[in-house]
Amino acid sequence: MTDENKTETEVETIDFEEKIEELEKELAQKDEEIEKLKDETQEYIGLSQRLQADFENFKKITDKRNKDLIKFANENVIKEFLDCYEDFGRALETENDEDLRKGIELIYNKFSDVLAKEGVSEIPAKGEKFDLNKHEALMVQESDDVENGYIIEELMKGYMYKDKVLKYSKVIVCKK
Repeated sequence: MTDENKTETEVETIDFEEKIEELEKELAQKDEEIEKLKDETQEYIGLSQRLQADFENFKKITDKRNKDLIKFANENVIKEFLDCYEDFGRALETENDEDLRKGIELIYNKFSDVLAKEGVSEIPAKGEKFDLNKHEALMVQESDDVENGYIIEELMKGYMYKDKVLKYSKVIVCKK
């Protein structure tokens, strides 16, 4: 080998060694980046698991709260009806018929007030036009005093709860 060939070989060797060193540095940097990404990924996985656990706890608490709301939804109405119940007991203890009547009227008015306060109302029937959404026709009759399709008589009262029918009015309808 000549000196020129040696020099070229040495230069090539040096270039390769430099490239190897650069590649090793890049590889070390990439390894560091991979480790950082692994650490971040573990943090995100941990955060995700904690959030999922928090959500499950929130769901359990909400379910329990909803069950309690349903369980005790009528509590206030029951408290108000207890007053009426006690009034019935006192009315039954009276010996005078007039006092009994007054007591029952008082209780009836209390019941009426409680129902109205809760959104219950009577469905108007007698003299009204028959409405399938509010009335149930038990009979039809002819009548000279009432127009065709109007209610002659209410046999049983009907009730609405807010805007929903609880119980349809049982009626007799005029048919000519």
